[in-house]
Amino acid sequence: MMHIGIDDTDSPRGGCTTYIAALLVEKLHNLKAKFIDYPNLIRLNPNVPWKTRGNGALCLRIECDEAQVEDIKETTIELVEENADLTYEGTDPGIVFFYGEIPKEVEEFAKGAVQGIGKVKTAINLLRRFRAEAIGFKNGRGIIGGLAAIGGTLKGDYTYELIAYRIPENRGTLRRICKESVIEMDRIMGNQTFNNIDPETGRILITPHGPDPVLYGVRGESPEAVRKAHNLIRSEEPIERWIIFRTNQGTDAHLRPVRSVSEVKPYNPVVVCGVVASKPRVIAGGHVIFSISDGSGSIDCAAYEPTGRLRDVARLLIEGDKVEVYGGVRPPSEDNPMTINLEKIRVVEVAPLKRLMNPICPSCGKRMKSMGRGKGFRCKRCGFKDPSAEKILVEVERSLKPGLYITSPRSQRHLTKPFSRYGLEKHEASYTYERIIPYSKFSNLE
Repeated sequence: MMHIGIDDTDSPRGGCTTYIAALLVEKLHNLKAKFIDYPNLIRLNPNVPWKTRGNGALCLRIECDEAQVEDIKETTIELVEENADLTYEGTDPGIVFFYGEIPKEVEEFAKGAVQGIGKVKTAINLLRRFRAEAIGFKNGRGIIGGLAAIGGTLKGDYTYELIAYRIPENRGTLRRICKESVIEMDRIMGNQTFNNIDPETGRILITPHGPDPVLYGVRGESPEAVRKAHNLIRSEEPIERWIIFRTNQGTDAHLRPVRSVSEVKPYNPVVVCGVVASKPRVIAGGHVIFSISDGSGSIDCAAYEPTGRLRDVARLLIEGDKVEVYGGVRPPSEDNPMTINLEKIRVVEVAPLKRLMNPICPSCGKRMKSMGRGKGFRCKRCGFKDPSAEKILVEVERSLKPGLYITSPRSQRHLTKPFSRYGLEKHEASYTYERIIPYSKFSNLE
């Protein structure tokens, strides 16, 4: 049993680690290796400052003859050397070869890299301990993601993504996908796929915008669902290849509950409870800022303009509301304190909202009008006057109700679990190995 982990091969100029994995699947298939899982796409902590785009690491899990191991390693290294953007300063690829069952310590390392910050030193110590091998290019930071992908065995919840790739000559140009076909696919597939379209803007979400080789990616609950969705999409340009990944996307795997505000640390994705301690304020750009506290401390929370409905909910909060907030932690800067960038808000309990209002007429029940400052109130309907009457404090109904509110799909992180997935979580693997290769399409154009 052999696990091949790869990370940090792309750059803002182009490239994609999933594409290298797709090429490697074809090579390993030709070498007669047996796949024991779908290719794994493991999204790591989305808040680390050195990530390229989605911070995805890849793992291929195979069985092979011992005599094939050297050929497989050589093939993998050559593919990374040929396809990684090694001239870009921030690209530091890593390849990890791990043999046998995955130990608990490596699974815990992977969890730490999804929910926090992984360290090269820790990765190297684990590689030595379990007699694994690694190739690091430049500073070798990709070894962290490579080992984390191997340790991310997806024993809990998981989803699938079918990624279709462009032919080389089209990369860097406007992607040509029939929008109407995506809308129809989304309607037909229902909650078996997710985040295809942003309902607030109608924007198509399956296509990226950079110069990478990805044409589109469809996320869903099963291999059959994403393949059916793929067949419903009409591409107006050739597809070089496609492949299905098993992944932690859409599972909230990155969010780690902490017991108190004082435990919140920069760059970590957290879930923390507190009471709204300041009136939400709208700043330049339409972003909404408020703070929560729990006795151990207080921290700012930000709902940015692209979060749509979540920002609207944040504006409705008042001091005293009890909330549970979900999001990545931005470190403090010269201009701003440490802040939780919100992905979700669970309103646990709303505080009473009281307002000063004109008194009710005791004769006819209509709300009275002021006769002037300090002159009391008069009823316009029946003429009743009360010179001594004053405004009264009245509790008004809140438009904000307890419940879970999630950022709009257009601004969701890869790992954020959307509403459609609640109740569809998986708790054990439910795929058959022998069907993995038919769910790949190699370089013959469709």
